[in-house]
Amino acid sequence: MKYIYSLILVSFLLSSCKNVKKKSVEEIIATNNLELIRKKKTELDASAQEILVQLKQLEKTIKILDPQEKIPLITTFHAKESIFNHFVELQGNVNTNQNLVIYPEFSGVLSGVYVKEGQKVSKGQVLAKIDDGGLSQQLSQLKIQSNLAKTTFERQERLWNQKIGSEIQYLQAKAAYESQLEATKQLQQQIGKTVVRAPFSGTIDDVITDQGSVVAPGQSQLFRIVNLDDMYIETDVPERYVSDIIKGKEVNVVFPFLGKEINAKVRQAGNFINPANRTFRVEVAIPNKDTAIKPNLTAKLKINDYTNKKAILIPQSIISENAEGQQYVYTITNKVENKARVKREFIETGRTQGDYIEVLSGIVNDEEIIDEGARSVKDGQEVKILVVE
Repeated sequence: MKYIYSLILVSFLLSSCKNVKKKSVEEIIATNNLELIRKKKTELDASAQEILVQLKQLEKTIKILDPQEKIPLITTFHAKESIFNHFVELQGNVNTNQNLVIYPEFSGVLSGVYVKEGQKVSKGQVLAKIDDGGLSQQLSQLKIQSNLAKTTFERQERLWNQKIGSEIQYLQAKAAYESQLEATKQLQQQIGKTVVRAPFSGTIDDVITDQGSVVAPGQSQLFRIVNLDDMYIETDVPERYVSDIIKGKEVNVVFPFLGKEINAKVRQAGNFINPANRTFRVEVAIPNKDTAIKPNLTAKLKINDYTNKKAILIPQSIISENAEGQQYVYTITNKVENKARVKREFIETGRTQGDYIEVLSGIVNDEEIIDEGARSVKDGQEVKILVVE
């Protein structure tokens, strides 16, 4: 082809020389005659256009006559075994079992509130006191009566042990004493309900009712206490993953609004399939040492449901399918330097992850597969390899 270009250029120069035999370009420019200069430029432009047309005709003929010019150009890559972890992507909410609104167990005036919002408290710590309405005085009277009943019973017991007195007197004294003890115990339990204690260690998130308010059991909310240590994410998983997502499976957790990502594990996988949406419940325990994660926060979960330690992954874009629904890719054989033959390989595919898909059969490790140009080649065709990845 280089020779052809050279001949054309030579002929162009010769023809130009003949046409300008009388006056060269330099001589015409030296005349400073605008008309002559423009005329010469027009002649040269016409000659150039004619040469371009001739070049295109020659290139077309060369492609027809030279078989090397018909060989498609491709790029290839080597199939490599790698660890393939497939993840199910779900969304869930953060929960805690220790997020509680505290109600009173006794009716009366809230006589004392001993904590503030944001204050950390320990289990059993006194949070508030409700006026007992005179029950303390009644308890004092009962204790006096209990002491009298105890003394009477102890004396009657000594007499009975000495065979003095009747059995009925002994039993009556005993019953009276036990009755007083039970009444005292019940009243103490009632008074104990006037003291509001923390059911677990945590933080007072909200003081709902102010001191001096009248409160009633099951109606008046006093405090909200939250423990952010034992947090977990709850989500519903489609039933088709019931045998894959089990306790101990790895989970990647992303909190979009916190810009935070952590690794965790499935703490519990439910054994009940919800008939309404065909899902089962999964819990994922999450650490929260810095208390940045709050209840009801949205989280995105990627749960590992499948792992293949020797997987071959290929781009989905290079896979073709025939009329029978069989999938195939093109590989190369008979490779000599940068030229090779195309071979069609039928494959069986598995799970996908992003733009890649797992090949279960049809491709072996280190096999060279056509990447760019895969859609424009045919089985048995000769190709030229430009790049090997």
